[in-house]
Formats: sequence, C-alpha cells, structure tokens
Amino acid sequence: MPTSYKEVLIFLKYIMMHYETVFIVNPVLSEEQANQTAKKYEDFLKSKKTDIISKESWGLKKLAYSIEKKKSGFYFLFEFTSSDDNLISEFELNFKRDERVMRWLTVKLDKHSIIYAEKRRERLKGKDKKEVKK
Repeated sequence: MPTSYKEVLIFLKYIMMHYETVFIVNPVLSEEQANQTAKKYEDFLKSKKTDIISKESWGLKKLAYSIEKKKSGFYFLFEFTSSDDNLISEFELNFKRDERVMRWLTVKLDKHSIIYAEKRRERLKGKDKKEVKK
C-alpha cells in the first residue's frame, strides 16, 4: 500500500481510475425525491465496489440555458474511484434510462485534477467550520 502522497497518486493513476460525475435532476421533483435519486446512484456505485470520495448536493440552481423546457435543476456531484473499466458505461446507461435525470457529465481526473479536487474539498470543509462557529 502506498505511503506518501506521490505514491498514492501513482497508485490511483495505474490501479484505480479517479472519476467525477455531475448530474442535474428534474426540478419538478421535491427536494426529498431529488435526494432519493442521488441515493439511488450512490447505492449503484457502492454495489459496484467503488470508493466514493466525495458526495455533494449543490441544491436547486438556475440553468444557463433551458433543458427540457426547465430553467432550473437539482445539482449533485460524486467523486469516486474504481478499477472497473465498464463502470462508467453502466453508470451512464442508468442515467439515460432515468427520466428524473436531465443531464450528466462524467470525467476521468488526472493527477492535477485530483490535487485540485482535494484542495477544493478542504476549502469547503473550512467554510463549513466557519459557518458553525458563527
């Protein structure tokens, strides 16, 4: 098992593929239904033995342009690792079949993106701590 941060990056690059998925859920649903939709995809990833690094709900946000005649949507972000090459095609096939999901984007993170995502998570944790102190 890798011990230094550099070894972890090498391990992730060659053994585990690091991905980030953002998807938008239909705003017609209630917030609870949108969260249940996200939970469904989280359970799917767990069933495929992926390591979910981060899961974020960005809430209801206005879209830059209309999608399916909707001007807003519930945004969710999952960051995860997997060694399964077919995982992403199965994951996105589930998105295609689900009418609650309006759009999605999955990207494979390179070493620079992994470092940036780590710093971003730390920054978000710092903001959460400041809000609790107030």
